[in-house]
Amino acid sequence: MNERIEKNYEREIRTTAVDFSFGELLNLHKEKEIVIRPEYQRLFRWSTEQRSRLIESILMGLPIPPIFLIENDGGVLELIDGLQRTSSVLQFLDNEAIEQPELTLNGCDFLTTLNGKTFRTIDVASRLKIKRSPIRATIINKSGDAFVKYELFKRLNTGGSLLSAQEIRNCSSRMIDGGTEFYELIQRLSKDRNFSESTSRLPDTSIEQRANEELVLRFFALINSRDTFKGNIEEWLDGYMESILFKKVKFDHNEMEKLFTKTFYLINNKLKDQAFTRFNSHGEATGRLAPAYFEAVCASFVSDYSIISNIKPCTLLSRLKNAFESENFKNATGPGANTIAKLHKRIDVVRRHLRGESDA
Repeated sequence: MNERIEKNYEREIRTTAVDFSFGELLNLHKEKEIVIRPEYQRLFRWSTEQRSRLIESILMGLPIPPIFLIENDGGVLELIDGLQRTSSVLQFLDNEAIEQPELTLNGCDFLTTLNGKTFRTIDVASRLKIKRSPIRATIINKSGDAFVKYELFKRLNTGGSLLSAQEIRNCSSRMIDGGTEFYELIQRLSKDRNFSESTSRLPDTSIEQRANEELVLRFFALINSRDTFKGNIEEWLDGYMESILFKKVKFDHNEMEKLFTKTFYLINNKLKDQAFTRFNSHGEATGRLAPAYFEAVCASFVSDYSIISNIKPCTLLSRLKNAFESENFKNATGPGANTIAKLHKRIDVVRRHLRGESDA
């Protein structure tokens, strides 16, 4: 009984509530005692008008929602929620401190005299009010359980409109010891030349939301954890990544990187950007990258690498078109495609076609 109580106690979140002024946050950021990481949350998704209205709200004395920080092993605080609010005010106070252009206010509806002003051109009283205005910060202490910290970040952000599912994964992975290594692997492979070229039909807006990084994770989940797929893509990817971060499964970073790079080298050299897309009646590649096609082709190339290596690109492309046009493939990618049976079916159809076999 006592052991159970002790175990539950160890998993409690230990937090400290602090009121920081924005001036203090700026100084802490300059001294590198608070870390803001724009590389895994897009720094300014807010428009100039949204940022300006936040400054207007502060000057009007309206309460600002709290921010959340996590204490790392060195005692440095890392911002995990409230990036838009914090970075907007810091940009206004000292744009050079966060390497952004000067913020000129625009779109203020109540204090209209603010429009067109910068921090240097507003009156002294307003400058001081912004710098001295408090914001409540909840600090998650470093002694807390890693899994609880990880789950907390997910719950803080899941359902919000600011972060995509992959951005939440990227951020939450940093809550776990060793998670940065996995996060950096995903980032690095998403910039691999062959991968980037073969997935170039991803829209820029999707890449902005880290869809390319999600495809890297999807590749690993497909190769290593296909049978855990239960129909919900986000839950499947979350579960697979968590099994790696919490060391429930073996994941050899070096071996997986080699497998990824050699697979996409072959895909790009054989099929270019036609690997994961539909074809029109004239046999021309059309439209965006289709995730179900991505799964089928990647799994086939990994399974039959040596066979596919010896097939001419023109022959392989012709076979791929036939695979995508087959009734069996269409049945496995249409309505209700997110089942493990249909996942296996569409992989099997593409494998057979690429090898020159019947998929009957």
